[in-house]
Amino acid sequence: MSRIGKAPIKIPQGIDITISNNNLVTVKGPKGELMQQVDPDMGLTIEDGVLALSRPTEQKRHKAAHGLYRALLANMIVGVSEGFVKELELIGVGYRVANHGNLLELTVGYSHPIMFYIPDEIKLETVMEKGKPPSIRMECTDKQLLGHIAAKIRALRKPEPYKGKGIKYKGEILRRKAGKTAG
Repeated sequence: MSRIGKAPIKIPQGIDITISNNNLVTVKGPKGELMQQVDPDMGLTIEDGVLALSRPTEQKRHKAAHGLYRALLANMIVGVSEGFVKELELIGVGYRVANHGNLLELTVGYSHPIMFYIPDEIKLETVMEKGKPPSIRMECTDKQLLGHIAAKIRALRKPEPYKGKGIKYKGEILRRKAGKTAG
């Protein structure tokens, strides 16, 4: 039995979950609404404020899907009730960030500024304070989308191991390397 898959999901107060006959799960909450198509083989039940998943057989694909869909549904419930936040920092001399609505403008050491469009589902905020590195704060109900966009932004200029310059997640610990020693 999948350890993740067999764990029941408690449904908080104010969250409405509907399951259609083709296993389309819709979760509505104070922060928004999310939908996820679940494998038709998986069994979904809601009893006493608890959502539970069951799998029909012990096949490898059913075992994998069991834990996957449980995690996706749990993330949807947390997303519509609390939401998710990702913060990125720009480390480097002359690195700047600004946003015009959902258009993110990054100046990260290239010959031109990079313009990056953020989907409408994500709330974007950029901070440029004196004495602190420029930062990007993103809020969203969809954890998958938020992680994907944050990873794409980070990939524009990954932190390098010698000086640590680049775009990194807030709180991320980088492995630093020693430079050449004069000999």
